[in-house]
Amino acid sequence: MTTKPQNRLLPFIIVTFIYFIVGFLTTVNEQLQAPLKFTFLSEAGSLRNTLTTLISFFFFLGYLINGTIASKWVNKHGYKTTILRGLLFMISGLFMYFISSFVGYRIPELGIHFADVFIPYGFIIFILGSYLMGTAAAIIQVVVNPYVASYELLGTLPVQRLNITTAINSIGTTTAPFFVTLVMFSGISILDVQISQLLLPISLLILSVLIVTLITKNLHLPDIANTRAADGEKLSRKLWSFRHFALGVMAIFFYVGTEVAIGANINLHAFELADTGHPMSFFGKTEIIIGGMDLGIHALLSTLYWGGFFIGRGISSFFSNISARTQLTVTTSLSTILAIIAMITQNLWFLGAIGLLHSTMWSCIFSLSIKGLKKYTSKASGVFISAVFGGAVFTLLQGGLADVFGSWRWTWSITVVCELLMLSYALFGSRIREKDMIDV
Repeated sequence: MTTKPQNRLLPFIIVTFIYFIVGFLTTVNEQLQAPLKFTFLSEAGSLRNTLTTLISFFFFLGYLINGTIASKWVNKHGYKTTILRGLLFMISGLFMYFISSFVGYRIPELGIHFADVFIPYGFIIFILGSYLMGTAAAIIQVVVNPYVASYELLGTLPVQRLNITTAINSIGTTTAPFFVTLVMFSGISILDVQISQLLLPISLLILSVLIVTLITKNLHLPDIANTRAADGEKLSRKLWSFRHFALGVMAIFFYVGTEVAIGANINLHAFELADTGHPMSFFGKTEIIIGGMDLGIHALLSTLYWGGFFIGRGISSFFSNISARTQLTVTTSLSTILAIIAMITQNLWFLGAIGLLHSTMWSCIFSLSIKGLKKYTSKASGVFISAVFGGAVFTLLQGGLADVFGSWRWTWSITVVCELLMLSYALFGSRIREKDMIDV
């Protein structure tokens, strides 16, 4: 099946809006780490940081386990059916969040005790919900990335279309930190938040996603020709035999690892600095109080980081003459420098600025990785999405190192290593070998 000429824009808009929802809820999940650390994990003893980062770990575990399943669904059932299944998983994950909040509010004393650690059952239910949310995000991204990259809009390149879609996604990631701070927890101090405050906002989120699912079910979302194998069709080569794709999967593993680690942990580092008497300041102020509500420096850090994604993707969507390889080379080089400066100076604003540079990396790596794969594209997208598990590995690893070191400061060395590995992919690994070029 192919798209009809008169419907060129509408399917693109539909898929892009659903990707906005994914970005919004992904960041909501990350931003709940700090509030849940102070509510669910107040008695977690020496494992507070490690347990807190399990929220992100289980979210991205959903990518690892279910990314390839989603690509099989695309091949068998098509793009629309697969994206609907992803939305249903999202509703299930939000429902688990609701149960978690209810259990934490009504029976907070139930949980697991060992050594100096107490883990409430409500927290365990929440990380299971996080896994379902990650599964939903993985399924939807398996659809969105190849769909947008292969969808023909006059006068655009694949990396441009991906940057447009991810720019809209970034609106969600940018607004999510303040949604958590102002809507979910009413702008009160992080030390005073209550788990019961999650019940109403989560109920509204469930209703919203349910409405989007029903609307999508009744809309026309056509397939795109030559981007997936027919049901039962055997492909002659193994995906991993395409070197530029295999190395691209590794590059995205490291990219998402550092992208998520910064977004999820920068606010925890900010709290640490405040606890040690060196709070972050914004134009000389260590608190942002507007209308009696504490907006929080930590929320501003995260918002500026994710806001950089929105600005960078919006700007780069006009780069029709700048190749993905060039964009990736420049951004990874500058990100390495900023991460080093942030560690040395302990100025987290430099880390936040990396968001502007991270903004185009996903689009660049994905478009370079699937270039020329044709019927292998949808299958490649599933494997590619599984590499997003890097967000779980590096976030958890950094949390563990913070507990070992007693500080978050030097744990940002992880970011430096990841940026340098992505730079090497831009310079060398993304080049397509002659034997990897598919003619038909």
